[in-house]
Amino acid sequence: MRPPFVRSPWGSGRCCRDPHTLVFWGPENRTVCQIYDLPAVIIDSITLLICFLGITLLLCLFGLVGNGIVLWFLGFHIKRNIFTVYILNLAAADFGFLLCLPGFLITFNARHLFCFPLVGLNLINSFHLLSLLAYSTSLYLLTAISTERCVSVLFPIWHRCRRPKNLSAIVCALLWVLSSLLSGIVYSLCFVDGTENCWLTFLPMYGLNFLIFAPIMIVSSLILFIKLRHSSQRRQQEKLYIVILLTVLFFLIFAVPLSVQYFLDLIHYCHANELSYLLASINSSINPVIYFLVGSYRQHRFRGCLQIALRSIFEEKTDSREGGETSR
Repeated sequence: MRPPFVRSPWGSGRCCRDPHTLVFWGPENRTVCQIYDLPAVIIDSITLLICFLGITLLLCLFGLVGNGIVLWFLGFHIKRNIFTVYILNLAAADFGFLLCLPGFLITFNARHLFCFPLVGLNLINSFHLLSLLAYSTSLYLLTAISTERCVSVLFPIWHRCRRPKNLSAIVCALLWVLSSLLSGIVYSLCFVDGTENCWLTFLPMYGLNFLIFAPIMIVSSLILFIKLRHSSQRRQQEKLYIVILLTVLFFLIFAVPLSVQYFLDLIHYCHANELSYLLASINSSINPVIYFLVGSYRQHRFRGCLQIALRSIFEEKTDSREGGETSR
């Protein structure tokens, strides 16, 4: 079974008859690396590949800092309410993705780009599955956020009076469990048991992502956009609308390409490339920037800290009648 996301190393070596195999001679007479076609954008130079990886790793570092700050403020310094619970979990999912993606890129390229045999496939696959878990959870949480806000707009009385108090925490827990179960099935059947058609185990996850969660997220976001265009509500509510819409928009622009590449790789059409990883790292890193810019908007200056911006967006969320989910 070939490892996930295999792509071509490039370097010194003698080609065999198989154009997809390079033979690297070493102490053990030779070490064979099975490789696949590079994307056209980087096939001419290994330098460009390393640049993509370097930029991606820097973005991951930046995103880890930003999401870590969001986790710190929302977890310990800002009163909880319906939406901060979702945002807290979204920041945790993005943090997990940005933490696992560098591990996957480093271990994968150490083995398949430089033929470094000490990096095992189990380690590569573990980083891959953890990053996929965090990626899917981000999609599920964004869907929940946009749907929750859409329901609060379409059914305000029910949302204020009848909505279960701890629904946000319950939904977040269920989404984490769902993503973990799907990733666990993939890991068990594909990487542990070595099922011959292991790519089939990915289909339930991609079916949920593309056919259920993504359409719901898009439809609810369109409703929010229409509501924002005709909104006469106070500015603080507008900021929450804008944050949700921008977060969903950037997810569709930057994160969906990686998901499409994953799917095409499963059907052996092509292989996920470094540009997709770069875009996905931008998506997971950009949310703290969105919170800061939107929270600071119309304040005539951008001085202050992220905590003030987060308070401006989330702490009074909508109406005091909607209450907090958990408050301290």
